[in-house]
Amino acid sequence: MINPTPPLPFEASPSPLHQGDDTIALLYGRDGTERIVACEAAGGATRFWHRQADDRVVESEAEFRPWMILTERAELPGAQWTDLDRTGYEEHPSSYCELAEFSSWSEFLTARDQVRDERRNALMYVNPVRQSLMRSGKTLFKGMSFHEVHRLQLDIETEGLSPNDSAIIMIALSDNRGYAEAVVGTEPEMLERLIEIIQQRDPDIIEGHNILAFDLPFIQRRAEIHNIPLRLGRLSRNRDGEIGNRTNETDRSYSGSLQEGVVRIGDRRNVAIGGTSRPYRPVYIPGRHIIDTYILVQKFDWAKGELAGYGLKEVARTYGIAAPDRIELRRDLIAQIWRQDQERVLKYARQDVEETRRLAEMVSVTEFYQSRMIPDNYGMVALSGNGEKINLLMLRAYLTRGHAIPRPHSTRADVSGGYTEVRRTGVLSPVVKADVESLYPSLMLSRSIRPNTDTLNAFLPLLAELTHLRLEAKARLREVSSESDRHYWDGLQGSFKVLINSFYGYLGTSLEFNDSRAADEVTRIGRELVKRIATEIEQHGGLVIEVDTDGVYFIPPGDVAGEEAEQRFVEKIGSILPAGIRLAFDGRYKAMLSLKTKNYVLETYEGRRIFKGASLRSRADEPYGREFLAEAVGRLLAGRAEEVGELYRQTMERLQNRGISIEKLARRERITEKTFSSSQKKRSAAVARSRSVGDFVEVYERENGELGLLSDYASDERIPYYMEKLYKFACRLMEAFESEEQFKHLIPKPVRGTKGSQGSLFD
Repeated sequence: MINPTPPLPFEASPSPLHQGDDTIALLYGRDGTERIVACEAAGGATRFWHRQADDRVVESEAEFRPWMILTERAELPGAQWTDLDRTGYEEHPSSYCELAEFSSWSEFLTARDQVRDERRNALMYVNPVRQSLMRSGKTLFKGMSFHEVHRLQLDIETEGLSPNDSAIIMIALSDNRGYAEAVVGTEPEMLERLIEIIQQRDPDIIEGHNILAFDLPFIQRRAEIHNIPLRLGRLSRNRDGEIGNRTNETDRSYSGSLQEGVVRIGDRRNVAIGGTSRPYRPVYIPGRHIIDTYILVQKFDWAKGELAGYGLKEVARTYGIAAPDRIELRRDLIAQIWRQDQERVLKYARQDVEETRRLAEMVSVTEFYQSRMIPDNYGMVALSGNGEKINLLMLRAYLTRGHAIPRPHSTRADVSGGYTEVRRTGVLSPVVKADVESLYPSLMLSRSIRPNTDTLNAFLPLLAELTHLRLEAKARLREVSSESDRHYWDGLQGSFKVLINSFYGYLGTSLEFNDSRAADEVTRIGRELVKRIATEIEQHGGLVIEVDTDGVYFIPPGDVAGEEAEQRFVEKIGSILPAGIRLAFDGRYKAMLSLKTKNYVLETYEGRRIFKGASLRSRADEPYGREFLAEAVGRLLAGRAEEVGELYRQTMERLQNRGISIEKLARRERITEKTFSSSQKKRSAAVARSRSVGDFVEVYERENGELGLLSDYASDERIPYYMEKLYKFACRLMEAFESEEQFKHLIPKPVRGTKGSQGSLFD
């Protein structure tokens, strides 16, 4: 049963649990224990750390029985079997219906290897924390707000990029309790001091920008070279609260890494970022969570597309969290500057950790509040896909009720997508956006569309409760006035929103409760609705610009002027929709530059511009091209197309005369496995040999046809390449001009092979 807690509205440390509410138990687990900030499971026990309201950390333990579920029993040493209820799966004889539990983690691992060798169908997680939380019904951070946990930020400055032959210069630290320190000295002294600080301050979370790929692996390797055990994790404490090794039987079953709190780096995995995946290697610090803002800001920005790059300085400038006196230093010069001006480097590093803390408060709050629902460690929740999170909620619900779990259906490639259409291009004004609030989730709820294998009917109640709680949180957000309260309620409603909008996507995954036919039904009805909305707008005198899945950009009728009139017009259009589907006024704009589907620029009445689509702002583009597009868009929105032609010619002449710096011509390339294996990536492989998969390199086009590293620049850029590339940048804006003839007149194609400053520039 869930522990008694107050209903909404919440107290100062709110916990969204309603006493006796089964759907809340579905979302948050059946055990309402609050203020758990970390847990580790190994051997036959789970250890929990609880941060009390007075900020003390206390420990507790519970039995841990590792488990897996098979489609049939097998001779597994140490397994204790339980038949799961197969009601509703009589026609699915291969469902996961035999639960095997073990008395220790080593027994589980032995059984796992046997199951794999025998190629048996099994549902299991080689993640003891996830296993423990799923079976216990506990989750982290119940009853806590984001600001109540103890978060520490870490950043290192080094002589070079390789930890095998480059030393640490300094370590900068800060936390959300007001602490800040720059650790200097000999490298062993700094490492020992780092261990001492983390053990003394005892943070729940360690945050850093690129901390998984750089800072922690670098620190670990340097500690290894100096034979210093990197004990950054939470250690066992005896009855007097002193750190030490306990001797009871339960503790002896813990692995050495947990017992001694040492840092461990795991095997490579992938994190989903939008429609792509990026490799990373998890780093484990017992009893603490690791949050990498470099990865999370990519997930945060995926739909918004506001960032041209993910370096900390660029992100901080874009989001307005950089200090007014922000120091920027080239990484390859830091060691040299350190020898000349240590205070400058110290200030630079202190600003790094300050920005990391503020950035984490923007990009990790959603995952923090999701951790109160999802049975997993916070660091893993932050890197997991939303489909996997919903799957964990479903699996926990079925395990709690002792029910069998279906094997996933085969996925279908012919599931139709949402309806998209561009009806008008060019510069258009004024513009209103109408959006169907949570179109697909609303359709699923109003039409009772759910997976056909959800025999316990958990899927839609989960979705309905998330929707209900989000509405309550949004209502409280409108009522509160303090910044901390607004931060809490906005973070909470955001965590609900992300999961709500992922329920449709879950249907099309390869996870246990998938259902492609249900997904197809949702999109079919959604297309009909959004087409109906577009038709209704035009029948009432509006001009539709673009339709995109669940929203419509349009020019309102001539007699609809001002925000209030625009809102009333949207309400009028929305009145035709069926019950449970709401059309919302989602913004008004002074102008819109419409190019093609999902590629446009919006200009607000305050003068801010919002770029959407890779053709206008791609992180793969060279800086000079991004700058050209941004300036050209500004002139087009102002109705000065002729000036775009002048800008284009001036930029061409600067290129021809080498008047644009190499830093603006170079582009960033990510090193992937294909960099070294694909025949089409030979040029990239040649400049990336000393780097690792996942790293970035800055490269430019050389006159001899090869790629060169920016750091090796030798005044040998290939000018004709960059001139042709500028023309291609300009071609992305072709639909913005009155006609193709006007575009060709203003944007002539450069002469192929143009060199130096002699001869004609254009055809």
